[in-house]
Amino acid sequence: MRLQNQVIFITGSTTGIGAAMARRFVREGARVILHGRDTARGEALRAELGTDCAGFVLGDLAEKESPAELADASLQCFGRVDALVNNAALTTRSHLQETDVAFFDRMIAVNLRAPFMLIRALLPALKRAEGCVLNVGSILAHCGQSNLPAYSISKGGLMTLTRNFADTLGPDRVRVNQLNVGWTLTDNEYQTKIGDGLPANWPETLPLSAAPSGKLLMPQDIAEAALYWVSPASRPITGSVVDLEQYPIIGRIPNQEHKVQ
Repeated sequence: MRLQNQVIFITGSTTGIGAAMARRFVREGARVILHGRDTARGEALRAELGTDCAGFVLGDLAEKESPAELADASLQCFGRVDALVNNAALTTRSHLQETDVAFFDRMIAVNLRAPFMLIRALLPALKRAEGCVLNVGSILAHCGQSNLPAYSISKGGLMTLTRNFADTLGPDRVRVNQLNVGWTLTDNEYQTKIGDGLPANWPETLPLSAAPSGKLLMPQDIAEAALYWVSPASRPITGSVVDLEQYPIIGRIPNQEHKVQ
């Protein structure tokens, strides 16, 4: 049991990668604090995991007061937080000419300001636990796609946040690391591509340039990698930003909006 007696707060954890992490961490002995904007979905996953193993906090990370409120609520679930996983993110598409101030500000608020403020609010608890933060970023932080400039910028900022706080909080024995996740087949991603006009079987007809292995990453793959970074096994490593993708980023052309012919 690699996470025995650990309490882990995972933002954006009622679906997709966050939900996969919650399931994986509980199997390793952790208690998890779920977060989302849908009470029914959050409580359903909590019931699946077991109410003794999971709590749920409701909140919209775009709201200025939300990180502090969520930090307080998370501590009320089990009395402590050993690890914070900043997983929640907006991935809404928008080209440069379509990106207005309101869109840009909301993207930055959820994807960058909220992780910053959650770390700030939970720092006393993380210091007591000599705990860790795992930020979930994206390979698009390195450059991004033309239809995701605000998203890519927010994830680039998250990399700087990770390295800065790793250096800043090292003397407090709070570790901060990041996973830059590649193209992953979540339910939301599947539906997004259907909305883009792709056929129902698009995950099975991907070009090799998009998925050399023949398939996309799955949420469970990311959860398995995350397990190492929130566990004592990764101590004392901090400040690492790890790309989780099935091809090297350097040498490829990242500015592609993947389409299936």
